[in-house]
Amino acid sequence: MATIDEVAKAAGVSASTVSYVLSGKRPISPRTRERVERTIRDLGYRPHAGARALASSRSNIIALMVPFRPGINVQIIMQFVGGVVTAARAHDHDVLLLTQDDSNGVDRVASSSMADAIIVMDVEAEDERLPALRALKQPSVLIGVPSDPSGLSCVDLDFTAAGRSAVRTLTDAGHRRLALIGASQERIDRRANYAIRMRAGVAEESELRGAEVTMLPCDPHFAGGVAALERVLDETPGVTGLVVHNELALPGVMSALERRGVRVPEDISVVAIGAADTGTALPRPLTGIDVPGEDIGRVALEMAMAQLEGDALASTRLVSPQVTDRGSVTPPTD
Repeated sequence: MATIDEVAKAAGVSASTVSYVLSGKRPISPRTRERVERTIRDLGYRPHAGARALASSRSNIIALMVPFRPGINVQIIMQFVGGVVTAARAHDHDVLLLTQDDSNGVDRVASSSMADAIIVMDVEAEDERLPALRALKQPSVLIGVPSDPSGLSCVDLDFTAAGRSAVRTLTDAGHRRLALIGASQERIDRRANYAIRMRAGVAEESELRGAEVTMLPCDPHFAGGVAALERVLDETPGVTGLVVHNELALPGVMSALERRGVRVPEDISVVAIGAADTGTALPRPLTGIDVPGEDIGRVALEMAMAQLEGDALASTRLVSPQVTDRGSVTPPTD
């Protein structure tokens, strides 16, 4: 592998000039910069990460905080992670995965200067990490929106609008008795932002449309889906429209419907909200709203890089939900 001295010799400049081209700390004439950059490409030179960090005061590392709490859907989380990692690679950054779920992890990253920026996942409405994040000297981006996002950069699917869209899809078809099988009680108690906003959207649109809605928490596994669906059918007879916002429980919901002889969509219409393959992974495709995890991860990384370069201020970006019709919503039968 070429050294910086070899690059300098081949380009006819000093090693310090090569260093300044790499770091951008001093102005270099366009002609000289072009010659040095061409030589770097021709020789395949890559600066040592430690030396590059010292020269630029950057580590070229993005810290990604992903608390692996009980009941978390790792498969879906990794879609967000994949988006962050892919975008970071395009910016010549590596990603450091952190699994703490408290502010100590934020403080440790900040004090050690091990990362140029921090991306935080699984954000709660009143997240205890927020004060530490607001005090950071490094840029930070939240995948998720807390109750008070002031001074923070956030990106996520607009879950309130997603809840509204799901209800609108069902009520436009004529359904007036609805049920939401949503996040677990543990996630609701922790005030996970996506769960709270989903419930708010469903409740608001149901009231606006004059529809009755029952909202049931659901444990994130097959048996949880079975139990939640049994409750819907036994405790709220007459429900003809169902919104499921719990990917791990969805197979159990569909299995319980089949076992009870309830046909989709002839007897009950179903809208599924979840990862991009949620609506197509089951034998019966479901009309649904996809959560574009990889896209959101990429946007989070780009927001962090824009702040790092001084090109952006704190802001919140909400991705508009899109309903994909896969034939599981039809008018209710008399």
